Amino acid sequence: MKFLLQFLLLITVVHFSAPLLAQKEGKKKRVAVFIFDDKTDNGRSWWGQRTVGEGMSDMVITELVKTGQYTVLERQELDELLREQDLGASGIVTPESAAEIGKVLGVELAVMGAVTEFGYNKSDTDVRVDRTRVGLGMQSAAVGMDVRMVNTSTGEIIAAENIRKTKRAPSASVSRGSIGFENENEFNQSIVGKAARNAIEDVVGLVTKNSDKVSWAAKVVTEASGKVYINSGARDGVQVGETFTVYRPGEELVDPDTGLSLGTVDSKVGQIKVVDNNVGDGKASLCSIQSGSGYQRGDVVKEE
Repeated sequence: MKFLLQFLLLITVVHFSAPLLAQKEGKKKRVAVFIFDDKTDNGRSWWGQRTVGEGMSDMVITELVKTGQYTVLERQELDELLREQDLGASGIVTPESAAEIGKVLGVELAVMGAVTEFGYNKSDTDVRVDRTRVGLGMQSAAVGMDVRMVNTSTGEIIAAENIRKTKRAPSASVSRGSIGFENENEFNQSIVGKAARNAIEDVVGLVTKNSDKVSWAAKVVTEASGKVYINSGARDGVQVGETFTVYRPGEELVDPDTGLSLGTVDSKVGQIKVVDNNVGDGKASLCSIQSGSGYQRGDVVKEE
């Protein structure tokens, strides 16, 4: 009888815990992944004519999307804005400029950094034939990255980490000092590809660990016929019946010593309630006005 009661209690706890856990799941943060700076010796190439920095940043985007926890900005949209702002892919984007671009794009988090190491190390034993090295024994590969997460509201770096992964495998390969991959499958089968994927797992883990340091927010798209449209919907975890507070950003407060944003002097516009979270296939929501008036495009929507 005692074991039966314990079993029924366990079933009850599981039954009631699942909905509660689901309720605690936050809304999806919007993330922009900038092309990583390539600080390697530039003797490496990806398939599709991409640089190592482009390839690694694309891997981060793919893995973040696969988690289902984030709304990740399309690479094409980010590249277009970089061109409009006359910013290059490498060495120019700073935490401050990433924050400014992030605000324009409506993302809460920016992921940026550099690939510092990418390639094979010498085999344990090697011989040279006509200036070509023939590796024998064990071969190792290493991938190193410096990664930073930026709060786009302030330009503050909320997390930074040096990541380095290595892989070793038996080898009898021929090397001429460069690495090139014809396709993704060839990359995945290589030990440098496996080291890269391990590094990307750590990048995603860094984002997951620190994403709660930034609050979810959305923006007003427009007000029409007494209804307010916002740029976040079911895809981001917005639920029908939720009530949000809307603010209008005012003067930005900038720290005179660090140059970092300390926030803005915001004024409260009012409150809105979600009545349809599936506008634009879940990318936007239609809200009724609960209080306030004069809602404008760009007003910031926050959870209470």
